[in-house]
Amino acid sequence: MSTVPRRAPLLTLDTLLRLRRDTGASSAAGPVRRLTLPEGMTAPLGCDAVSVPTRLGRLLMPRLQRTGCVYADRAHWWWLVPSDSDYALEWPAPAQYVTGAILPDASRAPELIHRPDGTLPYTPPIPLYLTLCRLTGATPTWSRPISA
Repeated sequence: MSTVPRRAPLLTLDTLLRLRRDTGASSAAGPVRRLTLPEGMTAPLGCDAVSVPTRLGRLLMPRLQRTGCVYADRAHWWWLVPSDSDYALEWPAPAQYVTGAILPDASRAPELIHRPDGTLPYTPPIPLYLTLCRLTGATPTWSRPISA
């Protein structure tokens, strides 16, 4: 009787990155506050968020053809995007990419100011990224010259 040796599951770079993020988020001091999905919505791709200052958020909103859930308080606006939407992208300052849609240093949750039709909460990340680049004068990551 021959037995096939069991192999350990293959860990890809994406899996290792997700594991690192998961352990980093849980080690933060104090309670973790996340953006919550509106009732009836699902996030099958997970949720991250892109945060911008309010003045920039007001400029962004009318320039996007499709917008998912958007939250706001006095200082920031947050767009929900699928997890890992920062893969191979450098989101331009002053935008901040937040894994797990965790609100750093938030004493209370921001208000939902836009809810899309349907059950998915996402703003498409590439149009959001390109619009942010245009508004901030940043060059998209894939358009930058490569140095040796």
